[in-house]
Amino acid sequence: MSGEGISDPPVSKIGANTYIGGMSTILIIALVLAMIATVVALVRGIIAFLQTTEADLKGVGPSRPGLKSNQMMRARIMFQALAVLIVVALMALAGRT
Repeated sequence: MSGEGISDPPVSKIGANTYIGGMSTILIIALVLAMIATVVALVRGIIAFLQTTEADLKGVGPSRPGLKSNQMMRARIMFQALAVLIVVALMALAGRT
């Protein structure tokens, strides 16, 4: 036998598709978690904003609820950016299949 007509086994393609399928599953789970974290940060920020009293607004310097609201809104932006990056990764992964 000279080895003519023997091709690469389809196992390599199956392995690659399984890897991509597994990666997209992980990315979808990460996307859902990032979206949940975004909503949680948004709700916590709104609650902190609503807890701001008139005395806090007239006081000197930033109030504790104001700082908490700011912190939660920054976290929301970070989680949204993470979600967008995951969507970009999923789209890039979908382009490979």
